Amino acid sequence: MKFLIPINSTSKVSVFAIWLFHVCGMIGISYGNKDLFLSFTPVNLIISFFLLFVNQIQITQREILSVFTIFLIGMICEILGVNYGYIFGDYVYLDNLGTKVFGVPILIGINWVILTFITGSISSYIFKKNLKFSILFGAIFMILLDLIIEPVAPLLGFWIFDLPSVPLQNYVGWFLIGLATQFIYQKFVVNKEIPFSANLLLANIIFFTFLNFQEI
Repeated sequence: MKFLIPINSTSKVSVFAIWLFHVCGMIGISYGNKDLFLSFTPVNLIISFFLLFVNQIQITQREILSVFTIFLIGMICEILGVNYGYIFGDYVYLDNLGTKVFGVPILIGINWVILTFITGSISSYIFKKNLKFSILFGAIFMILLDLIIEPVAPLLGFWIFDLPSVPLQNYVGWFLIGLATQFIYQKFVVNKEIPFSANLLLANIIFFTFLNFQEI
């Protein structure tokens, strides 16, 4: 697939960095000092966020407002979830995602932005100018990614649900919030960046799929 190939020097360096971090993380968490490598999770998310926007085709006031709106939606929904059990079910965040606001790590809001952008860019590429399909499948891609994150999230010190298994409510909530954030991305981010987003998405898929098969 051509869109997986970096198209400029900035993209090449960014893609190399993101794969290096994720491969080192897989090896370190599985076979090295798990706690040490997990302590770098906030750093990895911040770097991913920074590189994602270094590689954007354009950054205008419209794009910045979109990022801020998606961040706020993610944070507000998560705060309601953690404190009242709304939207996603009853769960709490653990300590490996950094500083919290009302029980929710600030990086979770940033992660909503990252996931919306990287899944949305691929959905937009596949469905071209079909806005409705791009929004719908962007949200579906977000759920599919969540499906491979949830089983290992407690083991990585990210979050944990009160129930023995992740409730269906969580995935319904992800889909509904995903629809909202995808609408903002697809509607207001005009020029979608593909190469870095595709690599970051694939790196996340491989990272969490790999950890699902490890004893961590």
